[in-house]
Amino acid sequence: MNSVKLIGLVLVVAGALALGYGGFSYTKDTTAVKLGPLELSYKEKQTVYIPIWAGVGALLVGGICVIVGFKRRS
Repeated sequence: MNSVKLIGLVLVVAGALALGYGGFSYTKDTTAVKLGPLELSYKEKQTVYIPIWAGVGALLVGGICVIVGFKRRS
């Protein structure tokens, strides 16, 4: 499998996941106050939304890379 097909497959999978889930969340530890040995921290949930155009673009570019990878092999 050449690198163009591999990159194309990764982009197709990433585009499908972006369209399917629409984003992802993660937890970030934040220090609010630090007084000597005492430290007050809290966990903050962050959400990252992936635009629809990015998912569709990844699918299209990935599909083109897969097709070009198959044609270059012939």
